Amino acid sequence: MDHPKYDGNIHPDEWINDIQKYDSFWKARYSINTAISLIDPIIKLPTGIDNYEKLRNALKEDVSFKIFKNTNKRKLQSLKYIPERKGGDTSKFISTFRKLCYNAELNEIEEQKKYLFKSLPNNHFDYISNEFYEKMKNVNSINELAEEFENIVLEESNLIRNESIVALKHVATGKYLCSKSNLHYTTGSKNQLVFVGSSEPGPNSLWKITFSKELATYTDSTSITLQHAQSNLFLGLSYYSRYDGYRYLCCYHKSPSTNHTEVNCGGNDYTWNFKHSKLENHQGYLKSNNIINLGIKRVYDYNGDNTQNGPVEFLRSHDIQFTIGDDTFQEVVCHNERLGGNDEWCIELIHEVKVF
Repeated sequence: MDHPKYDGNIHPDEWINDIQKYDSFWKARYSINTAISLIDPIIKLPTGIDNYEKLRNALKEDVSFKIFKNTNKRKLQSLKYIPERKGGDTSKFISTFRKLCYNAELNEIEEQKKYLFKSLPNNHFDYISNEFYEKMKNVNSINELAEEFENIVLEESNLIRNESIVALKHVATGKYLCSKSNLHYTTGSKNQLVFVGSSEPGPNSLWKITFSKELATYTDSTSITLQHAQSNLFLGLSYYSRYDGYRYLCCYHKSPSTNHTEVNCGGNDYTWNFKHSKLENHQGYLKSNNIINLGIKRVYDYNGDNTQNGPVEFLRSHDIQFTIGDDTFQEVVCHNERLGGNDEWCIELIHEVKVF
């Protein structure tokens, strides 16, 4: 067996442990002197080394080991984590981080946490950096540190970011919110039709979600828009003007089957808000597979007056259908009634925004 020489560029424990993996081979044919002969001549060893423990200790006393440890600490200081959405590789990063800690003999968990935190992106909006210390409070070993870091990365991969592509599944029926280019209502606004259709997400059910920040939170009433990916039209409501004999009123178009407010693509109002469907005071960020209610504030109230505090209506679907030609569609509306199961939507991340 040809074992590599020791020149101070590998941890002594690792080098000796590699030799001891073949301990029976060495004992059968060689002595400790064989191992000593593999030490680079620039490393001066004391006399009297007659076992591996003495050899290990001697190598650690040499100045080369101090330089080796300090070099690995400096590598730790310059190590930077690149999120996977920016082309990084979490597995390789953690492997490198653990190896550098081992080589630097950095064994204190709090010190390991500090080095890991310093490697994270210095970005106010970065989820991993913001969540790090809260998630790491009860971590007591480097294995737990790596595992918890992976959990944060997994959560981060499910965050819905500005301009991500999403799908909205109607929880009660298991079908997706859809629209289709060149398919329009025959009543009401006659804008592009919105309906609940396929049980699998497809081209008609993809929406680009946008908001003013990189991440949307439940606590700051983030406004969002939903732009149909295929047609580039926004999900919303439409109103029209009519004269009642005294004045002009602005009224919203009615849905084809139930006379709730019609939902379409290409309308006047298209700014939505979201809230968690189960937890009124839910904290945190909007994530894939969250169950939400989607509300929209009307510009005009039910009297047709423009108001700053217009009524909020919520997105709903149900089993009620309507037909256009020979095709039947499951209706989607907005309403101001009590919220229930038909108002729940599961938001699913389809394509995360890639930043390079």
